[in-house]
Amino acid sequence: MRTGRGRDPPATGGGFTLLAVRILVIGGGGREHAIVLALSHDPSVTALACAPGNAGTAALAESYGVNVSEPDEVAGLATDWRADLVVLGPEAPLVTGAADAVRAAGIACFGPSRAAARIEGSKSFAKDVMHAAGVPTAHGETVDNPAKLDAALVRFGPTWVVKDDGLAGGKGVLVTGDFDQARAHALKLLEEGHPVLLESFLDGPEASLFCLVDGATVVPLLPAQDFKRVGNGDTGPNTGGMGAYAPLPWAPDSLVDDVVRTIVQPTVDEMARRGTPFSGLLYAGLALTSSGPQVVEFNCRFGDPETQAVLSLLRTPLGSLLDATARGELATHPAPEWDSGSAVTVVLAAEGYPGRPRVDEVITGGDAPGVLHSGTRRREDGTVLSAGGRVLSVVAGGPDLAAAREEVYRRVDGVHLPGAHYRTDIALRAARGEVALPAV
Repeated sequence: MRTGRGRDPPATGGGFTLLAVRILVIGGGGREHAIVLALSHDPSVTALACAPGNAGTAALAESYGVNVSEPDEVAGLATDWRADLVVLGPEAPLVTGAADAVRAAGIACFGPSRAAARIEGSKSFAKDVMHAAGVPTAHGETVDNPAKLDAALVRFGPTWVVKDDGLAGGKGVLVTGDFDQARAHALKLLEEGHPVLLESFLDGPEASLFCLVDGATVVPLLPAQDFKRVGNGDTGPNTGGMGAYAPLPWAPDSLVDDVVRTIVQPTVDEMARRGTPFSGLLYAGLALTSSGPQVVEFNCRFGDPETQAVLSLLRTPLGSLLDATARGELATHPAPEWDSGSAVTVVLAAEGYPGRPRVDEVITGGDAPGVLHSGTRRREDGTVLSAGGRVLSVVAGGPDLAAAREEVYRRVDGVHLPGAHYRTDIALRAARGEVALPAV
């Protein structure tokens, strides 16, 4: 039996041991609200905190101020609060080494080391890992000098994929059939000091697969699909994500096993071989092409807004899964169990997003069932205000996608944020049976 600092006696439930733990979640977006909500229903969690959190997490967990990009601050808060487990939500603390600092303080941590988080922090590094592991992915070329750009662009197309090589909050990617537009985007990134990754275009629908990884063992969660473009019909600029649904009724039953076997496990094995084992959540962004699944990108944490949909369907206590991952015990943990049916997430964004958002607008209906907070804050008089670009995520489930869509948009109608916008076509094509894999 494991014990930790300040742990209560263990409880038993669901056919396996549940440890009583104090869990600190780092982050303040919709992903973190979804994680906190799931943990709040977990009988093994005796105390729950979220830092910095938002107006939604504050109703479920203790709130603390912290600079998430300062590893020593994160570790200091975890120590002072006597956390048994720290869950790192956003990519920023992971790529700056917060997990290393927390573990150095003697506290279990869900999230990869700084070295392993490079799988998201550097797309060029991720490409190198994939090539070494034999993982299928788009052909890529990194450009760090404007003088080399035109010649490199000629080697790609007629659809160009131009990416910021570092972190860009989901908004550093341009996919275009216009050479001049691709060139302008690449030059802008280079002028800002960001190396550019050019990639060949991959056909087929995209999908997201979250996998719990403890350095060696891989446990997949439900596959999902998100919607990056700001407008209906996948129009307009990229965003951090405007909605998602899970699972994928159009995908073959073998998809998850195939992706783990050909993509995730080889990547995890290669990371371990390099002496930088990955522990935490490995997110595989996939293109399901005519030649099989290929990697669009890897992320080193739960994705937003897919997490909101996926975790709403999870029946297994989340705390036990995260704890087993952090302690290297996934191989002996029972497989996750899921509700039947589907879940849909719709993001309500502030006026101006994905550009400069309008903030400090009063939100009503933000405490209704299924409403998760992303960019919000609470005024001294208790009023909830907008405080970011993606302000709220609304989640609903149903026996199928059509029912989940009907319920989620009914819930969206109950929320009011002046000037807000959202997509009305999240999961629509999938619900109509219009999504399919390309012919081999």
